[in-house]
Amino acid sequence: ETQRYRPTRLLPFTSLFLCFSMETRPSSSSLSPAMNLDLEKIRALKLLGKGATGTVFLVHDSVSDPSASSPFALKLVDKSSASSLRRAKWEIQILRRLSDDPNPNPFLPRLLASLESPEFFAWAIPYCSGGDLNVLRHRQNDGVFSSSVIKFYLAEIICALDHLHSMGIAYRDLKPENILLQESGHVTLTDFDLSCNLNKPTRPEFYLSDPEPESKLIRKRSLRFFQQKKKKTKSARVNPITRRRMSFSGGERSNSFVGTDEYISPEVIRGDGHDFAVDWWALGVLTYEMMYGETPFKSRSKKETFRNVMMKEPEFAGKPSDLTDLIRRLLVKDPMRRLGYRRGAAEIKEHAFFRGVKWDLLTEVLRPPFIPLRDNGEPTGNVTENGFGIKEYFEKLRTPPLPLPHECSENNPFVDF
Repeated sequence: ETQRYRPTRLLPFTSLFLCFSMETRPSSSSLSPAMNLDLEKIRALKLLGKGATGTVFLVHDSVSDPSASSPFALKLVDKSSASSLRRAKWEIQILRRLSDDPNPNPFLPRLLASLESPEFFAWAIPYCSGGDLNVLRHRQNDGVFSSSVIKFYLAEIICALDHLHSMGIAYRDLKPENILLQESGHVTLTDFDLSCNLNKPTRPEFYLSDPEPESKLIRKRSLRFFQQKKKKTKSARVNPITRRRMSFSGGERSNSFVGTDEYISPEVIRGDGHDFAVDWWALGVLTYEMMYGETPFKSRSKKETFRNVMMKEPEFAGKPSDLTDLIRRLLVKDPMRRLGYRRGAAEIKEHAFFRGVKWDLLTEVLRPPFIPLRDNGEPTGNVTENGFGIKEYFEKLRTPPLPLPHECSENNPFVDF
């Protein structure tokens, strides 16, 4: 394991949202947003992650910070991939917008610096030493979170999504792996390469009361969808192919087929076009996973998973509760009847599950349920001694391995076979 944690049992807190302190505000890096990035001076302490679109390192500037007291995360994307390059440019653009926001949200990252070299696009963001929510959940004794812990994390995630939506940004990739934990224990959303710009809705029903129960029309349309042959996608995380159109409900929609299989909403699968409601669907899937340790619609194949998303209702164990009601209302198949469609995050904040939450004071909570451990006063842990160069790392990847020494044919008569 690359991260060390406090004991897997999270701290109990029954009056979490009624106690406040200034000591656990989301942490901020001491690095300036105008810092200069120079790959020749950057030393990587360890590899944080590697995906289809880029590689992320924990790094420090060997000149301005030789002791690595203020490490930061650096993401690099190889410019040889046109798709990755396009998504990298988009993510940097979104991060720059978040950084230039006069009222920044404490649960969203900021861009520290970016650079373009002949080989790479690279950008720096604050390092979140607590890992991601998926790792933390698996470290629990029973692989799930308690209701009070779910409430804590959901409240911060909702505030982050609300802020993105207010900027006209649909996130479209909410999942536990994209929810990082800061050194303070508060969350930060990451990976914005699948996000998109949408106009905020102006529909008059934005202020109407809750809708009637879901009609049978959506079920019929879902059934017709699966009676048609659909071309399979190649990977679980689908690249965006944008064909945008205006919806008749007063807001802009996107027809991009994006997301991660288990979190994709029905309207994305149908190709009907989608708006900010896709994020509230994903929030419902995430909440279910935090409660039960698995997503509600996952099956043996992508086709069966999509069929479940379109046709199956989530299954709940035990007695109904405010939490299960919240999940059920977020996982309504028809996006126009989904909680959050009419008035956005305001609808969700008013749900009974969040009764008692002080939304304006989330960053002043006495103690988040989990605080990352420091190793000998440093947040890095398990780093490579003296670090390694970024360019050297990629040069080694491109260099083919040396052949084994050729054996003497006298000692091994089969060497040439």
